[in-house]
Amino acid sequence: MAISDKLTRSPSRGRATTLSLTSWVLFASSGPLAAAVMAAGWSPAAVTSVRILLAAVLLVPTVAVLRPHALRFGRADLGLLLGYGLLGVAGVQLLFFVAVSRIPVGVAMVLVNIAPALVAVWVRMVHGTRLPESAWAGIVLALGGLVVVAQPWQAGGLDRLGVAAGIGAAICSAGYFLLGEHGAGKHDSFGLTAAGLAIGAVLVAVLAPPWSLPLGQLDNVATLGGTRAPVWLVLLVLAVACTVLPYLTGLLALRELPAILASVLALVEPVVASVLAWLLLGQAIGPAQLTGAAILLTGVALVQLALSAAAP
Repeated sequence: MAISDKLTRSPSRGRATTLSLTSWVLFASSGPLAAAVMAAGWSPAAVTSVRILLAAVLLVPTVAVLRPHALRFGRADLGLLLGYGLLGVAGVQLLFFVAVSRIPVGVAMVLVNIAPALVAVWVRMVHGTRLPESAWAGIVLALGGLVVVAQPWQAGGLDRLGVAAGIGAAICSAGYFLLGEHGAGKHDSFGLTAAGLAIGAVLVAVLAPPWSLPLGQLDNVATLGGTRAPVWLVLLVLAVACTVLPYLTGLLALRELPAILASVLALVEPVVASVLAWLLLGQAIGPAQLTGAAILLTGVALVQLALSAAAP
């Protein structure tokens, strides 16, 4: 389905926009939850591995029983499934965690969220789709707001491997949108989500094998604001509410939204993550970050209006 075709179906576009925003609010919720688990003694790789593995273990059998037709893929779909699992599930999460372990979180957030620009360039150069100048302006404005929110200038010298990992995460994120848009138009979203999580779980298990996970620390206490919960419960919420549901709603949105618009909507994630970090972890939000959030959201709105106006 072409960009213009998707944007002219206004009722579907409104529903898809809501689904996409819901997806990124849920993804953003994973930040404070994962931080609480890591503060309880878990490594970033262990949290990522358990999160994806548990999500796959819960979703794949459910889809196999309730929607068995959704898991019927042909040999021609192998490249799509491997690409989606490698880039959209395992790659983006692992590389982002590598980045934040070596460079400040704000810098890593800026790097991974250059994905909308990469998607726009791909759409223009590979698909030959001309985007309105106001859409490009909105992307630049949204990225500028993101920089103000993340405040990367507060960082000192940057680790080269960390920067490379952040850029790699952005490439994987762009792959998530482009492959997700392609796959959502051909396959059942439940089946594609289940297959992607299963492949992603296998890939992350290579780097963090199940036998190396600190399973003896599942009863450790994780603290979120004034709430204390066992690590196993927080990991379960991470798997269901912050992995299965956002991947599923994201694919459902990509059935109706072009990848370029969905990728720009994803820029609300760091804003939501900052608010949740303030509410749950006590991390303050300053006036500059509030200003940056307003700039970012203005850019997102400009892209959506520009693409809508460009539709016949």
